Amino acid sequence: MRVNSGKVGVLPAETGTRTAPAAKPARPKVRKKNTATSGATGSGSVPEGKVGPAPRSTTVVAFPEPPGRKLRRRIWIGAGAAAVLVVALILVLVFSPVLAIKTITVSGTDLTSEETVDEALAPLKEQPLPQVGDDDVRPLLEGLPAVLDVTVEARPPSELAVEITERIPVAVLETGKTFALIDAEGKRIGSVKERKSAELPLIDESAASKDQEIFRTITAVLSALPADVLAELEHASAKSIDSVELQLANGQKVLWGNDSQLELKAKVFEALLNAPEPDVEVEVYDVSTPTMPVTR
Repeated sequence: MRVNSGKVGVLPAETGTRTAPAAKPARPKVRKKNTATSGATGSGSVPEGKVGPAPRSTTVVAFPEPPGRKLRRRIWIGAGAAAVLVVALILVLVFSPVLAIKTITVSGTDLTSEETVDEALAPLKEQPLPQVGDDDVRPLLEGLPAVLDVTVEARPPSELAVEITERIPVAVLETGKTFALIDAEGKRIGSVKERKSAELPLIDESAASKDQEIFRTITAVLSALPADVLAELEHASAKSIDSVELQLANGQKVLWGNDSQLELKAKVFEALLNAPEPDVEVEVYDVSTPTMPVTR
């Protein structure tokens, strides 16, 4: 032990070994700048005698368009041009005054005068022909009693053809000095001045005025008969909806009953009427039960 300057310390024993000195800290490695790279990066130029990196190519290679894609594009362009032309043509046809209605021809009018129809259709004059259809004409004629339906045909450049379907009369009704024509629904659809002008059975005016249900039952029965059979009938009457009676021009009577099984009753009655004349004269045809008709 040594004492130095008043301080006490312990010295390592002198045993022939020494303590290893402390390791020095490692210095960080510093990369040397590549003057060639640095110069190229900083100024964009390469020093003389130095070789720098090759510049990037900006050339774009254009590949040819597939034939199918080119064909489809042409088809779409052509279709678009055709659509534009079609629309333009439609607009010209619909709104052009060249196709304005100048003439209206009417057919199918037996009970309605053509003058009445022409007057009702007058508002259609000068209207564009393609814009007028059945729904435009029908309201103009719905006030005419005999008109059931209409069909319109456009005949360019300026003619409108109107075909009228009229109601069918099945009977006549005496009204003062004229005879009204009656259809299957009991509606008055026209008139004639003389009874012989219409080969149809006459309905009692009393049936029409007292009970509309009885009246419509009679007209429904008559509507089931063909025109040639109606022409042979003189009179039709009923006291109730179950007791319809018909009378032929030769005086024979037909007991019809109600308006059930109309088609079957009509066929049975027509067959009896056209059957060979029996030995005994028939006064009454009873078809109220069509499966068991009776003549007497």
